[in-house]
Amino acid sequence: MSLTELTKSLDGTSILPKRILVPVDGSENAIRAAGVAIGYAEKFEAELLVLHVIPIPAHTLAEIEGGIGGLDSPESQQYFESARLKIKTIVDEVVKSAEAKSVKATGIIQKYSYSVAETIVDHAAKNNVDLIVIGTRGLTGLKKLLVGSVSSGILSHANCSVLIVR
Repeated sequence: MSLTELTKSLDGTSILPKRILVPVDGSENAIRAAGVAIGYAEKFEAELLVLHVIPIPAHTLAEIEGGIGGLDSPESQQYFESARLKIKTIVDEVVKSAEAKSVKATGIIQKYSYSVAETIVDHAAKNNVDLIVIGTRGLTGLKKLLVGSVSSGILSHANCSVLIVR
């Protein structure tokens, strides 16, 4: 069997990824996943989407439910802007690393998310992503868990292949 035959699905379409999504949050696992995603994108000549999702903090959710404050409050806006500035450096570094290997890469920062996993899965579906590469645990992961809640949610609900990197 040739390599070309191995890279075809049963219906004859290519199974090599053409668009890869890597969610990053600044954790060691996410940085390792980004390295793997860049390597795959380079090898398969795929486009790389580098995504960070800024979640709505729990106190803001409580304020919204209680009818006070909310997403437009000065405190919430300050939180989102601070989070965006902090993660922008990380997203930009991953994009630059990819571009240094001649990989077409785009950085995306998504804010106002109630569910990080759902936002990542939706983003993958809307952008025809073939492969999501994600770390086992992010910044909020517990050391005892083998797979974090975001990784687990993506693995359970994504419509494309998912590679979880340790």
